[in-house]
Amino acid sequence: MKIDVFNHLFPKNFFDRYIAGSAAGKDIGKRMQNIATIIDLEKRFRILDEFGDYLQILTLPMPPLEILASPEKSPRLAREGNDGLAELVRKHPKRFLGFAASLPMNNLAEAEKEMERALSGLGAFGIQLFTNVAGKPLDSPEFLPFFEEAARRDVPIWLHPARGADFTDYLSEDKSKYEIWWAFGWPYETSAAMARIVFSGVFERYPNIKIITHHMGAMIPYFEGRVGYGWDQLGTRTSDVNYGALLTSMKKRPLEYFRNFYADTALFGAGPATKCGLAFFGVERVLFASDMPFEPAPGLYARETIRCIEELGLTAAEKDQIYCGNAERLLNLKTARLTA
Repeated sequence: MKIDVFNHLFPKNFFDRYIAGSAAGKDIGKRMQNIATIIDLEKRFRILDEFGDYLQILTLPMPPLEILASPEKSPRLAREGNDGLAELVRKHPKRFLGFAASLPMNNLAEAEKEMERALSGLGAFGIQLFTNVAGKPLDSPEFLPFFEEAARRDVPIWLHPARGADFTDYLSEDKSKYEIWWAFGWPYETSAAMARIVFSGVFERYPNIKIITHHMGAMIPYFEGRVGYGWDQLGTRTSDVNYGALLTSMKKRPLEYFRNFYADTALFGAGPATKCGLAFFGVERVLFASDMPFEPAPGLYARETIRCIEELGLTAAEKDQIYCGNAERLLNLKTARLTA
């Protein structure tokens, strides 16, 4: 059995109203408009049939609601999107295990209401947050209540990167070229957000909080040395802020807090990166995910991700943890096997 914890689907009514045509904007919005399986259930199901006992947890794709709509309109989009995902789960329980709710983060009062409605009323498994909120870092004080509530309810946060071509590669230019903003910018976004979460003390306040990082924790596993011994020297490279005092106030090394994140396997068939991420986070914190439907050919990412996991030399029990056991535990599912 496989539980795909991080993939994306638009309810068709939501797509038609807010994404189709040029509604979603440029760059990543263009990408969303040209993928059939991002809305077409029949085509999605044909792909899933290849993988046997395979369930997906749905999230809305990019762009974030706070980019898609104004603070006055984004709450409506959140309600419609979450209602649509909840309906898909109800109608297709053998395909979709559940969903993570999207929030209108440019309207925080309504975002808190929508979090409550989605979790208590719609049965969402948790919430999806992006690595920045219209350019604001997630450790801004106004966003802390969402971490607090997720920790209180013991539900996960799905952490998804967000960056566009307007985030330049060089100060002398006005846009990022060659989709560097996506290929390298997104892993950096995730890594920077993870660092801000660590150094702002989120794990010290909420040591059991569940945060699922997309794409195997991005840059963190590969840069374990810089995250470890490098950040053990925090403050030695900075002249205008006393980071040394922050470091001594932390109860553990920064590296150990980074290991508190969960990571998914959505690495597009990168075997060495999968091995690196597993070594960093450990088998108990890695969850199977495909990032469907953004593959260049239908089912390619799921197929390649499974190949990578099968080539790791793991025991049957360890593979079972990654494919479904960790998700069952993380989501507080009452049954050990959902196929009964």
